[in-house]
Amino acid sequence: MAATAATVGGDGNPAGLDTAALRRTEDGYTGIPGDAAWAAEIRRLAERRDAVLLAHNYQLPEIQDVADHTGDSLALSRIAAESTASTIVFCGVHFMAETAKILSPDKTVLIPDERAGCSLADSITAEDLRAWKADFVRAGEPEPVVVSYVNTTAEVKAETDVCCTSSNAVEVVRSIPEDRPVLFCPDQFLGAHVKRETGRENLHVWAGECHVHAGINGAELAERAGADPDAELFIHPECGCATSALYLAGDGTVDSDRVKILSTGGMLDAAHRTGASSVLVATEVGMLHQLRSAAPEVDFRAVNDRASCKYMKMITPAALLRCLTDNADEVRVAPETARRARSAVERMISIGQPGGGE
Repeated sequence: MAATAATVGGDGNPAGLDTAALRRTEDGYTGIPGDAAWAAEIRRLAERRDAVLLAHNYQLPEIQDVADHTGDSLALSRIAAESTASTIVFCGVHFMAETAKILSPDKTVLIPDERAGCSLADSITAEDLRAWKADFVRAGEPEPVVVSYVNTTAEVKAETDVCCTSSNAVEVVRSIPEDRPVLFCPDQFLGAHVKRETGRENLHVWAGECHVHAGINGAELAERAGADPDAELFIHPECGCATSALYLAGDGTVDSDRVKILSTGGMLDAAHRTGASSVLVATEVGMLHQLRSAAPEVDFRAVNDRASCKYMKMITPAALLRCLTDNADEVRVAPETARRARSAVERMISIGQPGGGE
């Protein structure tokens, strides 16, 4: 698709940015560099809009650096709910902005590019989930409890009994009576991790995945770990290599104390505590910016340098400028859907503080 010009205007341009260069392409908005003049203009516009800027850990470095808060999606949504700002600008993918709207129904929630989707969230629909539950009822099984990862759409959350994060998924599942079957969706690798940790045979896992995390495989991990046997391994449980990491620890290839299965928030906590000189990181490469900032003396390296989410990277400097200038793109969730989805998130929080989100 050919690039097209995007509308930017209405608030003036004291920074002298060449807004005429802004273009809308299939991969996002382009044409505006994320330099000091851009950052100053973003901060000016945010103040004028009474907006709080939230950036996910997988965002471009310049987006992370200009934000008021950087973190995982649930932590950011909770920050948004507590903020006195009337507008939330969520630099992340669409389901994250939806979660912020669910927890802050009276605030305006904007995402810099509404096309920023998520392959994991898209791997299950509300219709899929209703059909999955109905199959159990028809089979005469006890009524299942649905546990959905926060990386799901608002409609799926509305069909969910309790949400979970990667850091508290095990705790959430353990809180459910043993005689109740559990339907866990949508991530098959996180589900496998929960099943391994709980030993629960009546845990049924949806076969969804994040295409980026699924692409970080065990062979790559083994090769990198073999080349740096003293490195710690920070492994996100959505990764296809999580089982391989535990295997490497089990057969002595890697010291088991160096293998850490962590959420993104958990990785940041571990970065502050680590005594290792090098760490191999298995998650989306945007996380390296936060880790290197947290512990600049540590050599953080990606297990897979190609593990970059194209949807996360759609939130460009140009997209954020357009968002704040034109008040675009607003995220809306139907009130009844938001009410039901909010109940699932609140049940999760009542079980235990979820810590790092995804």
